[in-house]
Amino acid sequence: MEQLKSVEEFNTLKDNSKVVFMFSADWCGDCRFIEPLMPEIEQENDDFKFIHVDRDEFIDLCAELAIFGIPSFLAYEEGEEIGRFVSKDRKTKEEINDFLAAL
Repeated sequence: MEQLKSVEEFNTLKDNSKVVFMFSADWCGDCRFIEPLMPEIEQENDDFKFIHVDRDEFIDLCAELAIFGIPSFLAYEEGEEIGRFVSKDRKTKEEINDFLAAL
């Protein structure tokens, strides 16, 4: 999964593609739990581009987007938010796939 490098890149990606941003942090146990499963999730949902967003590096962006719990997922298509799976709870592979399938 690619890493977000800048807020400008975030805006370009959300405006010009079908993208899922995964917000997480190195210290987050629930993020580490789902991380090994992300390659499978990406492969099973290859109509989306997946981008990892480090919550600590982009704390202002997270606040602007109301991302207060991690791991969280925010999906855009051509500039429109099409879904969010945002909570502080641990997420399973099945829950993430169900969220993506409903978009």
